[in-house]
Amino acid sequence: MTESNQKEMNAILLDGKETSNAIKVEIAKEVEEITKSGRRAPHLAAILVGEDGASKTYVKNKELACQRVGFASTLLRLDATTSEEDVLAKIREINANDAIDGLIVQLPLPAHISENKVTQTIDPTKDVDGFHDVNVGKLTKGEDTFISATPFGIIQLLERYNIDTSGKHCVVVGRSNIVGRPMSILMSRNGNPGNCTVTVCHSRTQNLADFTRAADIVIVALGKPEFLTGDMVKPGATVIDVGISRVDADNERGYVLKGDVHFESCEKVASAITPVPGGVGPMTIIGLMQNTLKSYKLRHG
Repeated sequence: MTESNQKEMNAILLDGKETSNAIKVEIAKEVEEITKSGRRAPHLAAILVGEDGASKTYVKNKELACQRVGFASTLLRLDATTSEEDVLAKIREINANDAIDGLIVQLPLPAHISENKVTQTIDPTKDVDGFHDVNVGKLTKGEDTFISATPFGIIQLLERYNIDTSGKHCVVVGRSNIVGRPMSILMSRNGNPGNCTVTVCHSRTQNLADFTRAADIVIVALGKPEFLTGDMVKPGATVIDVGISRVDADNERGYVLKGDVHFESCEKVASAITPVPGGVGPMTIIGLMQNTLKSYKLRHG
């Protein structure tokens, strides 16, 4: 392959930062119309338990996004030693507050607090993270519901870049309830994006590279830095990198951010690829913003 041909193979960058900024402008215009009519703005509440650094950063980004689109936002910070019952009591209090449209409880939680109890205590109509069993069940049945923020963001990124998914083979690497499972449902649904034949791979999958090399679309959500390499990707495939990990590095911060995809090698093979950072991450925030707006509209028309 000549150098010029190799350059032609370089993938289209699916820019989540640019796309999310464009969608924020759209949401902000809609919120402006709402407030001009004399109604209150949509309101998102978040509960943060403990001092996890990544969680604090993520919650801060959510607050900034709310400011950008004109949402009201509330952040309730609780000490890491807060009892499970006290956390559940705060959730019930927000459930009962008609001035709040969406509620998220930032994960992970301290070991003594059950994530399942927390997610199931949130009012399903305010569950803008899409984790409650009611919303997961509706998603599985193809009913209108709150979609988990990361899969929702990925779907919108594929749509905005006009990635053809109908009839394609999509391989999802990872089977978490937050990304892998809902992503597989969305990609196989009768809709656009969707209508894929979906294979779900995981830690017990044998000869995993045989599956990824046969895929038109690969979505990787493992949490293993640079797991997917260029020799595991079919030429012309679309590669979506959900992972983000801190890897030790000799720089001022002491680390660099790496995705689950080895970007340099995969970029030369794929037709389209998401970067890390700046790919799926910003679109996750957008999924959350749009779910909050959806909840507001369901409440107020």
